Amino acid sequence: MSGDVKKVVLAYSGGLDTSIILRWLQDTYGCEVVTFTADLGQGEELEPARRKAEMMGIQEIFVDDLREEFVRDYVFPMFRANALYEGTYLLGTSIARPLIARRQIEIAERVGADAVAHGATGKGNDQVRFEIAYYALKPDIRVIAPWREWDLTSRSRLIEYAEQHQIPVPKDKRGEAPFSQDANLVHISSEGKILEDPWDEPDYDLILSRMVTPMDAPDRPTELAIDFEAGDPVAVNGTRLSPASLLARLNELGGANGVGCTDIVENRFVGMKSRGVYETPGGTVLFHARRAIESLTLDRGAMHLKDELMPRYAELIYNGFWFAPEREMLQAAIDHAARAVTGTVRLKLYKGNVIVTGRKSPNSLYSERIATFESDEGAYDQRDAEGFIKLNALRLRLAGGPRDGNVS
Repeated sequence: MSGDVKKVVLAYSGGLDTSIILRWLQDTYGCEVVTFTADLGQGEELEPARRKAEMMGIQEIFVDDLREEFVRDYVFPMFRANALYEGTYLLGTSIARPLIARRQIEIAERVGADAVAHGATGKGNDQVRFEIAYYALKPDIRVIAPWREWDLTSRSRLIEYAEQHQIPVPKDKRGEAPFSQDANLVHISSEGKILEDPWDEPDYDLILSRMVTPMDAPDRPTELAIDFEAGDPVAVNGTRLSPASLLARLNELGGANGVGCTDIVENRFVGMKSRGVYETPGGTVLFHARRAIESLTLDRGAMHLKDELMPRYAELIYNGFWFAPEREMLQAAIDHAARAVTGTVRLKLYKGNVIVTGRKSPNSLYSERIATFESDEGAYDQRDAEGFIKLNALRLRLAGGPRDGNVS
C-alpha cells in the first residue's frame, strides 16, 4: 500500500512534529517529499523552515506569502457575517485551513504529486478541515495523516525518533511542552497541557504574546476611527491600508489595550470538548465596529435574518466546509447585504473594552427627524401606533379571552 505513493506534498511548519513527519514519510512510504510552508502572518521568520527542509534533503520547497490573500479572500468574507462559533470563538484557526489546503492541492498538481499530508492529530478538528477541503478540490487525491498511522504516540517517543534520525529538537520541546499554539494574522490559539483543566486559571504572563491583559493595559483609552466600504474595512484613522496591513494594525492597537482575549470551552466537530485561550485583538475590534456600522445601514429584516444565518455559517467554517455549496450560498446572501455597509465608526479601546462612540454613513437608514423625542409634527403620527399594537395583540387577546371570540 505504501509503495504506490511516489510524491507527497507536506504542509510543513519546520517545527518538531512536521520535521518528524517529513522523515517518517520518507522511511514509511519511500516517496519523494515536497514541503509547503504558508506565511499567514504567524509573526515568525519562515526561512528557517526552508533551511531545515534543505538540510533534510528536500529538493522542492515552497514558502509562500499568503497574508493578503488570506485576509482579503477568506478572513474578510467571514467577518462580513460577524461569525462567532458558539457565541465566543472568532474562528481564527478554522478560516486558515481551507487556504492552506487549496494551495497544497495547487502545488500537488503543479509538481505531479499523488498525495498530500498534514500534521494534524487524530483527536482534533484540523484533520477534518484539511481533508474535507482536499477532497472538495481534488476528489481523487490520496491523503496521508501520520498521526492516525504511526506508533509515535507520546512526546518522548517523538523526541526519541527525532534523535535517532538527527532531527534537531528545540530545547523547549524536551519533556512536556506547557501548551501548543497556532498563530496567524487573525489570532493566536493556545491549547493543551497546562490549559486542559477548565477550572485552572490561565497563566497569562506565560501564554499571551500578541496582547497584554486588561489589567496591564494603559490607564488612558486609545481613540481610533475605521472606515468601511461595501462591508470591508479599508482605513484606520484616515489611512488606507491593504487587508493584511489593516488587520495587523488593529492587532497592534487592540493588543496594546488588552482587547480580544477569550478563555473558551468549545465543542469540537469530532465530539469532545476542549479548552483554549484565544488572542484575537484586531478581529474583536472589527467585530464591534462592523456591528456599529451595520446598525445604521442594514434594514431590520435583513439584519435580523443575517443574525439568524450566522450560527449556521460559523458552524460550517468551524467544521471545515468552506468549499461546500451551502457555505457559498450563505456567502452570497451575506455579501448582498454588505453592499450597503459603508461608513465610518469611531471607537475607544480601554482595558479590554471596545467602546463605540460614533458612527456615520452615506447609506444611513437612521432618521433623526422620525426618531426624535422632540416635536415630530409631520414626520410620525403617534396615534397610528394604537392600531399597530392592537393588530399584533389580536391573537393573544383571542387566546386569553372568552371562548366566544368577543374581545371588543
